[in-house]
Amino acid sequence: MRSFLSRRLRVAVGVLLGLLSAVAELVLTLASGLWLLLTLGRSGAGRGERGLLARVARAWAEAQRRRMARWYGAEIAPPTKGAPALAFVATRWPVGLLGGMVLSCALVGGAYASLLLWGWLVIDLDRWVVAMAPSGFGGLFLLFLSTQGLRAVALMDERLARHFLGPSVRQRMQLRIGELAESRAGVVEAVHDERRRIERDLHDGVQQRLVALGMLLGRARRTPDPEKSAALLRQAHEESQQALVELREVAWRVYPAALDEGGLAAALETVAERAAIPVRLDCELRVTPPQAAQAVAYFVAAEAVTNAVKHSGASLVTVHAQDDEGVLRLRVEDDGRGGADPGGGGLLGLTRRVAALDGRFSVASPAGGPTVITAELPCV
Repeated sequence: MRSFLSRRLRVAVGVLLGLLSAVAELVLTLASGLWLLLTLGRSGAGRGERGLLARVARAWAEAQRRRMARWYGAEIAPPTKGAPALAFVATRWPVGLLGGMVLSCALVGGAYASLLLWGWLVIDLDRWVVAMAPSGFGGLFLLFLSTQGLRAVALMDERLARHFLGPSVRQRMQLRIGELAESRAGVVEAVHDERRRIERDLHDGVQQRLVALGMLLGRARRTPDPEKSAALLRQAHEESQQALVELREVAWRVYPAALDEGGLAAALETVAERAAIPVRLDCELRVTPPQAAQAVAYFVAAEAVTNAVKHSGASLVTVHAQDDEGVLRLRVEDDGRGGADPGGGGLLGLTRRVAALDGRFSVASPAGGPTVITAELPCV
């Protein structure tokens, strides 16, 4: 309740500042129109003064952008050109005046609603129900409508700023093309790194086991001593068991079968079971995310737990997964010493995996801990 009232109060302050800004914007708009009429046909002087107006409009638009960021929590791109900024200033003042009307209604509604608290002091109780109660409850209703109207004015203010100050369709398209090209290059690099890791695991682990197995079997075939041959065969059998274990480990790191059999929750349980330190799981999935999102979330959790075991000295890792409005959110936190490098090989690979699905990946690891790794994966 306190946070709700705090947000509404912040919005009200932002709308009030927008009302005060609307007066200056109206004056600036009238001055701009008058100057353009006076300088019509004088292109040399007009260009200089229009440049001055454009600079003033950009500065004013930047101030409004900061106001919205401070009180509305809206992140809007800073103005880069004078014409869109001037158009924003010329069209924003009606929204500011509308906000003033809504604030006035809120004050009137609050005044009438206060009669419910002190009206009985000036009117007899037998007349209070007829004289004051309707006004008080009517004021409450008007106050409720005004609070909703304040949020609507804030949204209008924000959308108007995004329309004029935000990037154009072509700029957004170019930005999106750049993001896709970057994520594609990251995916290619991540696949290349994964192949090298698999080759290294096979070469350093399974292959060496198989070479040792072949040597043991060869010695067992060549030795004439039955007892020594039996001992070599026992060693060869043990070596084959170790080779199978390491082969399963490699296959699990490539893609866990539990994802197909039981989904993300089952795969995360397997990660917890295989970890060398306690892992607390909190999986709140109301719907089944897409297979690609589940796979990326699994690899993020597995790599984060592995890093915590190897490097952080943690004694507990907490893994929390939930779906919220079409987004799969994964949070992995350990109580280790911190200091994880987001640009390191493992975390960089996870960044590329998440970026391939247009997701967001962040690492917070201050010295002394804790380390918090967060991944947000769209599921639509």
